[in-house]
Amino acid sequence: MNDWMTALAILGLALITVLTRSFFMIPEREIPMPDWAKQGLRYAPLAALAAVVLPQIVMTPDGQLLHSWQDARLYAATVGTAYFFWKRGILGTILSGTAVMLALRVGLGW
Repeated sequence: MNDWMTALAILGLALITVLTRSFFMIPEREIPMPDWAKQGLRYAPLAALAAVVLPQIVMTPDGQLLHSWQDARLYAATVGTAYFFWKRGILGTILSGTAVMLALRVGLGW
């Protein structure tokens, strides 16, 4: 692929990204949606986050389920979840989970 094709591909991808992300801002009035769809969309971010994060916690890099409890990710996720339900703070959740992960990986070599 030569330089002009690369530039064209980047420009095309940028155009598609802008168009798809601004799709809901283009209409002048709100798009009518049934109540059940609005209710379902309230849970979409949580479902997407769970679909991305959960496999990273319980699976090895080669796609197998964890075979041992000696994995720092399990403890870091548990501490982060507990902190979130205790204080409801995102930054503290990230910091507490990261601290446990680093402590176990550096301290115990997990």
